[in-house]
Amino acid sequence: MGGEDASGKIPSDFEAEVKQALDNLGAVLKAAKMSAGDVVSVQVYLTDAATFERMNAVYKTYFNDPRPTRTTAVVAKLLGQGA
Repeated sequence: MGGEDASGKIPSDFEAEVKQALDNLGAVLKAAKMSAGDVVSVQVYLTDAATFERMNAVYKTYFNDPRPTRTTAVVAKLLGQGA
């Protein structure tokens, strides 16, 4: 599960992709009768450190204080479809 929408497409806009990923997480939580407030730990993987602030701006709209603990790693590449 990542930033794909229901049709399997990844938004071309970075912030929209982050929002879609968090919306997907929200759907899983809702199915389990939980919410973002139940999340205690989040791992974020970025391929470009320069996008951290942009990701964080969207992230902060999804999780309220106190936010879950978060680890953010910048990696050279993410594996996925077509890898």
